[in-house]
Formats: sequence, structure tokens, C-alpha cells
Amino acid sequence: MSFLYIKRRLINVLACTLASLAMLIGLIWLGWILFSLVKNGMPGISWHTIFSITKSPGGGGGLLNAIAGSFLMVFTAVLIGTPIALFVGTYLTEFGQQSRLAKAVRFVNDILLSAPSIIIGLFIYQIYVMQVHHFSGWAGSFALALLVIPIVVRTTEDMFLLVPDNLREAAFALGAPRWKVILHVVLRVSRTGVLTGILLAVARISGETAPLLFTALNNQFWSANMNQPMANLPTVIFQYAMSPYVDWQQLAWSGALLITLFVLSLNIVVRVIFKQKPPIH
Repeated sequence: MSFLYIKRRLINVLACTLASLAMLIGLIWLGWILFSLVKNGMPGISWHTIFSITKSPGGGGGLLNAIAGSFLMVFTAVLIGTPIALFVGTYLTEFGQQSRLAKAVRFVNDILLSAPSIIIGLFIYQIYVMQVHHFSGWAGSFALALLVIPIVVRTTEDMFLLVPDNLREAAFALGAPRWKVILHVVLRVSRTGVLTGILLAVARISGETAPLLFTALNNQFWSANMNQPMANLPTVIFQYAMSPYVDWQQLAWSGALLITLFVLSLNIVVRVIFKQKPPIH
């Protein structure tokens, strides 16, 4: 064996060892977090917790209004942000490509992607909350939608770029218009990746607290009115975890576990449903 061959083997073994060690460290921290959530949150999970609204300390309240408020705002944010992001991602890959406008859009999208969520909350507070003079579920949804858009735009663009050009050319050769090629060829081939991006956005906004403190605030009572302050799990978890009351701290752990289980279950279900099937020969 030559010296160069032995050197390459040693470097390869060292690189694989370091990569495996990094993965193991990440898994240890992840397992520790999940173990802590299950250990502290599971004792508080019950039908009463899920189907009762928040109450004063010692009142035996639950998280129903916070769960419903979070669901409404996350659903509305995804409903607002996803179509915009899909259109932007489609423009960047299928129409704009290397144009000046496309470069500017990518630059702005990168800024939004790395912007702290509290800045987004302050922005919506300035342009919406201060104009209508009250907090609301709509304001919270707008803030969360701004967090959804850059994630889905980046994922959509990356997934569309992975679609081979010969598929597009074959569809054009058959006489299909551009919109049909995008809808029935490009989007259909990359739908799993696009859905993964949407799920990543849902996973991020489901636990966002900072933007909701400036927009939706909170509500100790049941309210499905999006034009009023609305309860939500992240804000309730933040407030209850900082409180000195044991029952509120338990509800905070239970709420954190519910968010984690929701995001995990959603990822698993969608990946199973939209799993790519092998082609039939």
C-alpha cells in the first residue's frame, strides 16, 4: 500500500468518526429534550386539560382556548402564506430565473428567512395593530404568515430546480401550455418536497411566541373571534412557565408536549401519505 492510500483511508476514517460523533451528540440532546417533555408533560395530559379553558391559579383549568386559538392562527397563516410563497417560488424558477427582479426577491427572501421573529411581530404591530388600536388573531396570523413565506419560497425553488429539464421539454413538445407544465409536471414531481417545506413552516410557527406577544397577545377566555385578542399555546406556555403556581407550570409542560406531538405526528402522517411509489416497469 502506498503512503497516499493509507493517508486517504485515515482521513476518511477520521471524517466518518467526527460526523458520526456530531450526529450522536445531536441525537443525545434531542433525546434529552423529548425525555424531559414526556416526563414533565405527560402527567398533566388528560381529557380535562384538552377540553377545559384556562382559569385562574388553582381553578383546575385546561388549554382548550389556547389550543383552538393556535390552530386558528396557524391554519390562517398557512392559508395566507403558502399560495403567495408558491407563486413566488414558481416565478423564481420558471419565469424570472436570473433577472434583476428575481435576484432582488431572493435577497429579500433570505433576509426574511434569517430575520428574528420578534422583528416580524414588531413590524405587524406597527403597520396593523397600531392602526386598528387593538390586538387580534388576524394580526397574529399575519405575523406568522410572514414567517411561513420565506421558508416555503426557498423550499419550492429548491424542489423545482431538482426537476429535470427534459420533463418540461417533453411536456412542451406535446403541446402543453406553460401553466399546465408547471401544475401537472413540475409541481406533481416535486410535491413531496414542497409539502415538506410547508410542514417545516408549520413546525416553526407552531411554537413562535415573540411575534404573538405583539399581535395576538392572549385571552383567558374562550374566543373564536379573529378580530379580538386570542389565546394561543406558545404565549400560554411562556406565561405559565414563568409563573410561581405549580398547576400553571404543569399546564406549561403539557402544552409544550402537545405542540411537539402535533408537529411530529403531522410530519409522519404526511410523509407516509405522500411517499413516492416506485415506478411500474
